[in-house]
Amino acid sequence: MNMPSSDVLPDTTVAALRSTVDSAFPQTIEELKSLVAIPGVAWAAFDPAELDRSAEAVASLVRSTGMEDVRILRMDNNGTPGGPAVVAQRPAAAGKPTILLYAHHDVQPPGERDLWESDPFIAEEREGRLYGRGAADDKAGIMAHIAAVRAVSEVLGEDLGLGITLFIEGEEEAGSPTFRSFLEEHRELLRSDVIVVADSSNWKVGVPALTTSLRGLVDGVIEVRVLEHAVHSGMFGGPVLDAPTLLARLIATLHDDDGSVAIQGLVSNDDADVDYAEADYRADASVLDGVQLAGTGSLASRLWTKPALSIIGIDAPGVAVSSNTLLPTARAKFSLRLAPGQEPQKAMAAVERHVRSHAPFGATVMFTPGESGNPFSTDTTRPAAQIALWALQTAWGTQAVEAGIGGSIPFIADLTEVYPEAQILVTGVEDPDSRAHSANESLHLGEFNRAVLAEALMLARLNAGG
Repeated sequence: MNMPSSDVLPDTTVAALRSTVDSAFPQTIEELKSLVAIPGVAWAAFDPAELDRSAEAVASLVRSTGMEDVRILRMDNNGTPGGPAVVAQRPAAAGKPTILLYAHHDVQPPGERDLWESDPFIAEEREGRLYGRGAADDKAGIMAHIAAVRAVSEVLGEDLGLGITLFIEGEEEAGSPTFRSFLEEHRELLRSDVIVVADSSNWKVGVPALTTSLRGLVDGVIEVRVLEHAVHSGMFGGPVLDAPTLLARLIATLHDDDGSVAIQGLVSNDDADVDYAEADYRADASVLDGVQLAGTGSLASRLWTKPALSIIGIDAPGVAVSSNTLLPTARAKFSLRLAPGQEPQKAMAAVERHVRSHAPFGATVMFTPGESGNPFSTDTTRPAAQIALWALQTAWGTQAVEAGIGGSIPFIADLTEVYPEAQILVTGVEDPDSRAHSANESLHLGEFNRAVLAEALMLARLNAGG
């Protein structure tokens, strides 16, 4: 790929930014540790005061960059306050663009404490990684923004005319329920020419990536009904199959024998530009020896440009409390990742058609649609993407991968709809071993340093006019 020239950013500026980021890095890590110590979870079962404390801590850090217009804002969510978002602005000088830097300060619940090797809310350094809930997802994204803004402000001084808006959301891990209404309410406040979403991952340790596509998402609940009420399995079992068995038979129709999604009408492409070595995938996903991989085509396409369907929950009595009865109903929740180009509404309708038409033994099938989110893809030939690729290459010393991500960030679709003129870049501080959302979440500190430098370089290039 032809990378953009660095002529508009002198080597002395690049060197100064690198030195400034390195000098401030110990402080950056200590501040990240202080954020990890705040258990701000935007779920109803958790103390909302911790989420407020998290927002206040972020606002204080943002003020330390020299930005004076710092606000904590929230929207109403059907009578319940939404998560507190931190928004700060540095106005653009005449003729300069404005860049919006997004991250989120809320985190996933810690899960079972016994699975963690250290306290999830006491950040601990071990073998070059920082462990703790939110250390990677996404408090490192916050600190990458703050450290980059500090560095570029120190190096460029009065020459920094770039407009900068920081938008640190407080409910992303809860599904961003008020995100769209927040954008609509604060449309002009957040308007920008370039949007950087620091909530993704790099290719691997030592190789950066610009996320160029994300799969969309639909989910819902499938319920199978076969009896009006439970009956004795000995007295009545045989002529009629219980609901969990019929549900299992229905679930089995969702995939072909090779593991490909069998639902008709879904977009599916085998056109990923780079591949993912099977050995790397098995290691990264902790696949057990002997387990065959599902689907067809390249691994990258199976992860990025093809649909993937999982059953993520089943309602049935646990083994310890089971009894000898034929169960009348059983429910399962599905999660379907959508290929770029897929409309979520059409995908949801396709799933419903499939399960109703494959009702086993005439059982009644109920379908309840759930959440949905659009896929995303970006044009890397546009100027901001080219600048981002140059910055990643310069910071890492190796060419960046243009990578898809199998996961979904549904709110990006809202950004593209509200700000169609903005260039959206999805960057990240994670690597395949970060284990975001899982126990022992961690951040590779060397990669984090390079991520901060890359963002500082990108801001400096945008300030210089690309």
